[in-house]
Amino acid sequence: MRARDLGIALGELPTGRLNAITDVAGVRVGHATLIRGDNVRTGVTVILPHEGDAGTQPVFAGTHTLNGNGEMTGLEWVREAGTLVTAIGLTNTHSVGAVHHALVAASVRAARHPDHPRWSLPVVAETWDGYLNDIDGQHITADHVDAALAAAEGGPVAEGNVGGGTGMKAFGFKAGIGSASRVVADEHGGYTVGALVQANFGRRERLMVDGVPVGREIPRTEIPGPDPAVPAAEGGSIIVILATDAPLLPHQCRRLAQRASIGVARTGGGGEHDSGDIFLAFATGNRNLRAEDQADAVTRDIRMLDDDHITALFWAAIEATEEAILNSLLAAETMTGNGVTFHALPADRLLEILRRYGRGPAG
Repeated sequence: MRARDLGIALGELPTGRLNAITDVAGVRVGHATLIRGDNVRTGVTVILPHEGDAGTQPVFAGTHTLNGNGEMTGLEWVREAGTLVTAIGLTNTHSVGAVHHALVAASVRAARHPDHPRWSLPVVAETWDGYLNDIDGQHITADHVDAALAAAEGGPVAEGNVGGGTGMKAFGFKAGIGSASRVVADEHGGYTVGALVQANFGRRERLMVDGVPVGREIPRTEIPGPDPAVPAAEGGSIIVILATDAPLLPHQCRRLAQRASIGVARTGGGGEHDSGDIFLAFATGNRNLRAEDQADAVTRDIRMLDDDHITALFWAAIEATEEAILNSLLAAETMTGNGVTFHALPADRLLEILRRYGRGPAG
């Protein structure tokens, strides 16, 4: 179930064909989901920025941190060089190292010249799934990362209780992975912006959908949160990955990443003290940054979107992030782990509330 399946259309801009990050040509997403016994609820999601080898074909990128109680590895080099040179991995907090090591190994295997040592600083981000998952068990292995890489493809993106989002929750409901996209008008280049989120944040009473205070309308007396004995089970973190086919330079990617903050805020997120809200944007509009057939070139010819047109992309990032978060909630199913239950956001109640406030589709 997705927002558009219910007739809920957030924002003003049109979506891409799939309404997913994979609407940006070449971007691929893969998941490995691990559900075992009563308390293993976790996984890995990988995002490949294009159809080639990211290690030899970098793309411009930028990052923004709303609140830093979290981890996204590799960001120092993204900030320094302005490029993304690896796949992106999403997982749980205590499995960052395992995913990092596995992505390095995959990069080494992909090297064209195996006799030469390969350099790799993978980008791996996390949110904490310890309410539903035995996070201290560190159940993610290299095999799961390899499975996610092998499954990575364009096309529709699986959402909700999959991959890195398997054990995640948001606004006191079950959540996980979500994706969406927007296309700007031809007068601004007709470019696409896609978002993928791993949502694990937000307090029930702050959940907003299309400006409607849905969280306040569904109290815990109606749909309970986790056991009251579970401390601080609301709040938390969110990772947002933005992709665009626009020819952005690194500082423009950074500015685009900042706008994910507004998409998060429109759903009720606020970058709390204990949250890790870290965002990365990459742009595939320049693909000749390190062309092996031009190894002796001293310069590279690149393009840059005129800043007079970048505001349209900002709004695309805002709307895509907002809808991706809602999709992460709607696609997720009720889950119990570690004796804790997070319930799904009920679509029928959501529609009823939206209609009462004059939003959403007609009854």
